[in-house]
Amino acid sequence: MTWTREKLAAGAAAALMVLTGCAGADGADKARQKVPPAATGSLEDLAADVRCKPQIQTDADTIRQAICRNSDGRFVLATFATDRGQREWINDAKDYGGFYLVGRKWVAVGDDGVVNALRGTLGGDVEIGTDHHAHTG
Repeated sequence: MTWTREKLAAGAAAALMVLTGCAGADGADKARQKVPPAATGSLEDLAADVRCKPQIQTDADTIRQAICRNSDGRFVLATFATDRGQREWINDAKDYGGFYLVGRKWVAVGDDGVVNALRGTLGGDVEIGTDHHAHTG
């Protein structure tokens, strides 16, 4: 099966909407925490670092994507074969809003509180999407 960026971004956006709903979180205090160097490894390695058992949704040569849940909440975790593929996916997915924790060839997507909590373990940089497809909740 061939996965296009648009299909994968749409899948991530749908997962993001399910995960974040309309819940708000106060991640400001957590954002001030000390951030470790960005983690590396497979999707399973990253999931183990944050103590979640990934439910694989996409297992392709270019991307592996899973839904995870841990004590911080639910999030999407994805790993990429290339830096370019990762950046294209993020750029497409960010049109749907959300919070993105970005490391080298991986991204975690969830609400701001979850992303900032994950950052305390995985490191990385937080990017915020622009929701052009506003939804209410």
